[in-house]
Amino acid sequence: MEFRRINALPPYVFATIDALKMDARRAGEDVIDLGFGNPDVPSPKVAVDKLCEAVQNPKNHRYSASRGIPKLRLAISDLYRRKFGVEIDPDTQACTSIGAKEGFSHLMWTLLAPGDAALVPSPSYPIHIWGPILAGAEVRHVRLGPQQDFFENLLEAWEDSWPRPRVIVLSFPHNPTTTCVDLAFMQRMVDFARSHDVLLVHDFAYADLGFDGYEPPSILQVPGASEVAVELYTLTKSFSMAGWRMGFVLGNEECVAALAKLKSYLDYGTFQPIQIASIVAMNEAPDYPLEVNEIYKGRRDVLIDGLGRLGWEIEKPKGTMFVWAPVPEPYLEMGSLEFAKHLVREAKVAVSPGVGFGPGGEGFVRFALVENEQRIGQAVRGIRKALTKLG
Repeated sequence: MEFRRINALPPYVFATIDALKMDARRAGEDVIDLGFGNPDVPSPKVAVDKLCEAVQNPKNHRYSASRGIPKLRLAISDLYRRKFGVEIDPDTQACTSIGAKEGFSHLMWTLLAPGDAALVPSPSYPIHIWGPILAGAEVRHVRLGPQQDFFENLLEAWEDSWPRPRVIVLSFPHNPTTTCVDLAFMQRMVDFARSHDVLLVHDFAYADLGFDGYEPPSILQVPGASEVAVELYTLTKSFSMAGWRMGFVLGNEECVAALAKLKSYLDYGTFQPIQIASIVAMNEAPDYPLEVNEIYKGRRDVLIDGLGRLGWEIEKPKGTMFVWAPVPEPYLEMGSLEFAKHLVREAKVAVSPGVGFGPGGEGFVRFALVENEQRIGQAVRGIRKALTKLG
């Protein structure tokens, strides 16, 4: 059979590494998986306890609201007021999503159609590239990463694009490159959007993962940003609630209303006990993201300090739960995919090849900080044995 949209999707590069990892594990090998960014830190106990309680109530077994129950939208509004000093109307500027990935994908459906274009950082988390494409739009890539001036690259891509893009996708701190920006950058983006009649979509997945004094800014902190921007916030990393699939789309009223209307045709929202427990997480465990943050910082330091002692020098990222590492020069000719395969086979460590993140990702691999410090230390020892060319 021929399928629509699916045939346009490329082979999933990460599946190659996953298959090698599983083959090695079936053979009895202990492979440390630093490829898939799947948080291993437990969710807040207060949220787990509330979930167990709420699920016992049969009233919570019924259909919920795709936009999110009112107290949940109020809780995210309160969180933004406390953390960012931003006022969000829970009735008109907030809509829940079944994780940020679902929210982003369906938001693209409301904003883009065949004949439209979107500017997207490159490399990028795959859904940022394929979300607009699955909506029928064309993607214009904007180079991002070390030694890149993203704003200047964006201006160049804008001038080279026709038709003019309707959407600019942002995501800072950035996955996979770990690039971080300040509030002044967000101000420049809002000014650009206003003067060029374009909408900004900021995926703020790593809102609470900033290290060494860095605090990631919300784009909604810019005065008047909600006129030209929407932001996606999620409990996945901040509260380590990945499997709960609780996200939010916030900001521009028209965009929020459009997404809510579309979702009313597509789903009935997240299971209501999860929504109730998410309220408790935000209201009663507001400092939990600080605990999560310290865990990832410790893991970052163990990995980068350890690799540095091997001669693999990597700058410490100021945000995210990842390390974006240039393939060491003696191995660069292998390409990121073959290098990642080499690490699985010889170091017993799985990482994500940069080529899987689209144009601009070649020449890098991504480490996900999803194992404890002892296991990461073990991974470094395995890498030392595998990278003999580093001396």
